[in-house]
Amino acid sequence: MSVVAYTVAFDGIDARLVEVQCAVAPGLPAFAIVGLPDKAVSEARERVRAALGAMAIALPSKRITINLSPADMPKEGSHFDLPIALAVLAALDIIPREAVAGTVALGELSLDGALVPVVGALPAAMAASVDDRTLMCPAACGAEAAWVDAVSVIAPRSLAEAVQHFSGQTILPAATPGEVSAASGARDLAEVKGQERAKRALEIAAAGRHHLLMVGSPGSGKSMLAARIPGIMPPLTPGEALETSMIHSLAGLLDEGGISRSRPFREPHHTASMAAIVGGGRGAKPGEISLAHNGVLFMDEFPEFPRTVLETLRQPIETGEVVVARANAHVRYPCRFMLVAAANPCKCGYLADPARACARVPICGEDYLGRISGPLMDRFDLRVEVPPVAFTDLDLPECADRSEHVATRVAAARQIQAARFADHRGMQVNADAQGAVLDEIAAPDAEGRDLLTRVAERFGLSARGYHRVLRVARTIADLDASISVRHPHVAEAVSYRLAMSKEV
Repeated sequence: MSVVAYTVAFDGIDARLVEVQCAVAPGLPAFAIVGLPDKAVSEARERVRAALGAMAIALPSKRITINLSPADMPKEGSHFDLPIALAVLAALDIIPREAVAGTVALGELSLDGALVPVVGALPAAMAASVDDRTLMCPAACGAEAAWVDAVSVIAPRSLAEAVQHFSGQTILPAATPGEVSAASGARDLAEVKGQERAKRALEIAAAGRHHLLMVGSPGSGKSMLAARIPGIMPPLTPGEALETSMIHSLAGLLDEGGISRSRPFREPHHTASMAAIVGGGRGAKPGEISLAHNGVLFMDEFPEFPRTVLETLRQPIETGEVVVARANAHVRYPCRFMLVAAANPCKCGYLADPARACARVPICGEDYLGRISGPLMDRFDLRVEVPPVAFTDLDLPECADRSEHVATRVAAARQIQAARFADHRGMQVNADAQGAVLDEIAAPDAEGRDLLTRVAERFGLSARGYHRVLRVARTIADLDASISVRHPHVAEAVSYRLAMSKEV
């Protein structure tokens, strides 16, 4: 009769329950692990053997077989060490079988029996709560897993402590959630001299989660503006914080179990690979677009990214999720992010400067920004030129409109949208609105509709562009605390749409 312990296998941010079945039978001494284990799981037998030896527990001279069920699901990672050890100990009647069967365990064993932290404790706790079981994980992961209130988390420091807990010698207390990470001191928008139009575009983008493209010569302040976006973004809601933290847990980015309410701000280098941006690699790990879920993805030197990487952004921008397809797995990750891109107007960067422009003007600018395809450019709701700031303006005092003031206006607009979409599943901000819902909430007045119609006819707006103008106009109206979308709101939205547009 086999003994059963439980652990999880990760499929994206979902953790699927896995039975760890252990059978000890007469025969030649052997220790086999079956059920599609990868190399790290297969090596668990040596770590388990050494850890038990450190506790003066010798394996019997029998055939020990570990089956990871369902057997057709790939098993990856070192977190299978602890459940395999518990199943073996229960099969040897060292710890109660019933207690082990009521626990979902994960953790890596060192050779002396200490438990090493692993990734994915938060999704594992969610899976344990759904199955109404206790979660056992390394002490370093306990504070992270304890954020799931519906599950009791036991976090021993070693296999010996786990055995003492199950045998009743030393009952371990339930782990407590880690402290919520305090928001770090964000840079103030008032420190940016000039660039009032770009600041306004940042505010609109943050309020409605609209995608933004900034184009300007080197040193004009594009990166400086982007670095101040976290200071104007509203904090994550509890649901968003948990969802975002589950992705970061799989990537091993949670610091001492603390969950932050600050929105993610990711800024990959333009040499990043497709797997780094979209997700993939060993185990189909989440990429930058998923790590930026519910936050901001800032891509500086946007045209310098490989063309294949840029084109893979098109579908995730529309759907809010990405499927990492591999030969042995199809993993789905959420990725509702605000894309902020910055680019020079040309290769040398001084297209508009008559004193520095090269002899290839304007072809150099067309070739450089031409690396951004029309369909991808069409997905930017806001496009703004960032002109160079005169050195005489650098001595001007700071702007009175500080980040905290802008953040207050953004938060008020987000609250309006939260109330608006309370009954619409899958919609949280204006950027999510589509179909009949968009027609209802963003219908402009007569003057605004007339302007939008003339612009669409004159400049050949695509259907996507037309709807994105309506979404931006709705956000501008929310910032203005206006119930309806009026002509000035449409006019401002159109001005951002047509800047550097390939439709013009």
